[in-house]
Amino acid sequence: MTLRVNPLSRRPGQKRLVVAVRGAAGTGKSHFAASLARAGVGRLLLLDVERKSRLLPGATGPAPAFDAVEIHHPDELPEFIDWALEGEGRAQGYGAFALDSWSLYFARKHRETLRAVRERTGDPTAQPSADLLHDDQVLYQEVLRRLCIDSGACVVITDHIAAKGREQAEENELGQVVPITRGGLEYFIDVMLELSLRADGFETRRVGTVIKSNSAHFPIGLELEDPTFGMLLERLEDVPPAHDTVPAFLTLPDAPAEPELSLSELVARAEGYGVDRAKLLLAARSYHKVAALEQLTPAQRQDLAARMAERFGAPSGKRGKSAA
Repeated sequence: MTLRVNPLSRRPGQKRLVVAVRGAAGTGKSHFAASLARAGVGRLLLLDVERKSRLLPGATGPAPAFDAVEIHHPDELPEFIDWALEGEGRAQGYGAFALDSWSLYFARKHRETLRAVRERTGDPTAQPSADLLHDDQVLYQEVLRRLCIDSGACVVITDHIAAKGREQAEENELGQVVPITRGGLEYFIDVMLELSLRADGFETRRVGTVIKSNSAHFPIGLELEDPTFGMLLERLEDVPPAHDTVPAFLTLPDAPAEPELSLSELVARAEGYGVDRAKLLLAARSYHKVAALEQLTPAQRQDLAARMAERFGAPSGKRGKSAA
């Protein structure tokens, strides 16, 4: 039997969001990412590039609410993602992922590239070539693709921005890699939320504003006070339960095997085409390098029969002499 993927088994069967949350330092991006652990979408793996997850409630202790792992070097990030999606980490049953933070990851990776170029050239002002930047861009895109698409899970990616008026300066300091990678981030996400702090009398409110969206459930300009991932998830329409009655694979019957063709049957079939035994042997030597018809394997006999059928059509008894 042959198995083939059933396309109808791939219809959406769960609420799922990929969210980028950006903002200045102290606006609560990491806390928003950690709120994935309370959204009811499965255990959270938080990939901590900033090494600040130790300060988040629920990240430490004998029974942490989620798994936070520190990324000490940017090249570790793709390895950790592979571990979670395809390696031993699959046993943890992760249903959600967070990357904190995207901007620091690609800034560190770009710094490594810049340092390597300057060490190789001996020029302290050297810049990476367009080809080298492209190679880095491929790596950045692969990290996003693995997290946002291959995981099939809910994802939050944090992205740091400086105080208002400094974004352009940041881009100039890091080079053209910054706008390229931010554009890549926007391609993979469903919603981008910008967090800010607003003074309200004697209190400070944390507000999330939708600044990019691929969903009508999150119109541009929508503001949420003290947003959490669960709050965003609740805005999605209910998705029908998984299609349990639809099999993931279709079972197709194998094509019936043709009965084995004996030598006497092959000779009789050849005679029906007007091909005598001598010409049949000539064809066998040409196509299969045998010295005698008796040396033909079943597959080779079948091949000769197929070649005669293609050349002469359906046999209709003896038709007299005919060229092979």
